[in-house]
Amino acid sequence: MVTANTSNPEFDRTNELKAFDDTKAGVKGLVDAGITEVPRMFHQPPDKIQKTSVSGDTQFSIPVIDLEGVEKDLITRKETVDKVGNASKKWGFFQVINHGIPVSVLEEMKDGIRRFYEQDLEVKKQYYTRDYTKPLVYNCNFDLYTGLAVNWRDTFYSLMAPNPPKMEDLPAVCRDIMVEYSKQVQNLGNLLLELLSEAIGLKSDHLKEMDCGKGLAMLCHYYPACPQPELVLGTSKHADNDFFTVLLQDHIDGLQVLHEDKWIDVPPTPGALVINIGDLLQLTSNDAFISVEHRVLANSVGPRVSVACFFSTDVMLDSRLYGPIKELLSEKNPPKYRKTTVRDYVIYSNGRGLDVDDTSHLLHFRL
Repeated sequence: MVTANTSNPEFDRTNELKAFDDTKAGVKGLVDAGITEVPRMFHQPPDKIQKTSVSGDTQFSIPVIDLEGVEKDLITRKETVDKVGNASKKWGFFQVINHGIPVSVLEEMKDGIRRFYEQDLEVKKQYYTRDYTKPLVYNCNFDLYTGLAVNWRDTFYSLMAPNPPKMEDLPAVCRDIMVEYSKQVQNLGNLLLELLSEAIGLKSDHLKEMDCGKGLAMLCHYYPACPQPELVLGTSKHADNDFFTVLLQDHIDGLQVLHEDKWIDVPPTPGALVINIGDLLQLTSNDAFISVEHRVLANSVGPRVSVACFFSTDVMLDSRLYGPIKELLSEKNPPKYRKTTVRDYVIYSNGRGLDVDDTSHLLHFRL
C-alpha cells in the first residue's frame, strides 16, 4: 500500500514536479487531458497573485511611439528620440507602430507558434529538454524546480543570432518564419539601438558598437486557457536579463507592467510591438534607463501566444565585459555597477528564477 508522504511536503512537491516534467507535454498536456482544477504546484502564494490593476486611464498607459519617417526626416527623428528616451527613463516600456515589419510576418509568426504547440505530442517531445546548449529547447518553465510556483505557460527557445541554428534543427512547422521574423526583428533592433543611443546623448552607433545587438534569443510562449486563473500566473513578476526585448503578443490580454507600485495593463494593439528595457541596458546606462518588472496573468480564454525576442548573447561564451558607459559618467554621476559579462549576468539571473525574493537581480552587481 502506498501512502502520501504528508510529513515532508517538499518531497511530495519534488516528485509532483518530476512526474509532470517527465510527461514532456507541458501545461497544454494538462488542458488536453481535460483537467478542471489546477494542480497545487501551480498555486501562487496569495501575496503574489493580487491583481489590482489600472486600465483605461491615459495617465497610466504605456506610450505608443510611431516610427514612421524616423530614418528620413531629422525633425521627426529628434521628436522620436525624445519620446523613446522619455519612455525608457520613466516607464522602461513602450509600444512601437509603423516599425517596418509587415503585419503578414507578425501573423505568420503567431500562427507558427500555434502550429508547434498543436502538433502531435510525439513530434513535439523530441524537442523537450532542459539542456540549453541544444539548438531548440522546448519545456515548461525554465525555473520549474526552483520557482515558488509553476507558471501556466509552455515555452520554446532558440538563440537565433549571432550563430543561427541549422534549418534542420528547427521545427518543420515554424522554421521558415522563425528565421524570417528574427532577421526582421534584428533590423528593428538596430534602429532602436540608434534611437536609444541618441536619447542618452551618445553617437547613434554607440550601443551597436558595444555589441548590444549581437545576440538574439527567441522565446515563443503558449498560455493555454486556465480553468482557475485566479490561482495562478502565466508568468511571475520579473525584469528581463537582456539589453532590451521586442515582444509580439496576440489579441488576448494578460501583460502587466509595474509602474509607481500599480499594475498597468498593456492592451494588445493590432500591428504594434512592445519594447522594454532590460537589466543590462539599465546597468550600462548607469540607471538612465530603467528595467521594469512585469508579469502575465492567466486567463480563462486562450491559448494566448507571444514571442519575446531578447537582445542578448545569453549563455554563449563571450568575454566582453559590460559596465556603465564611461561617456555617461562624471563626478555627479559615478558608476553604480561593477562590470559583468552577459553570460555571468544571465546565469546569475536564471539561477535565481522568477520572483522568488522580491529583490532585483541588478542589486548583486551594484557597487
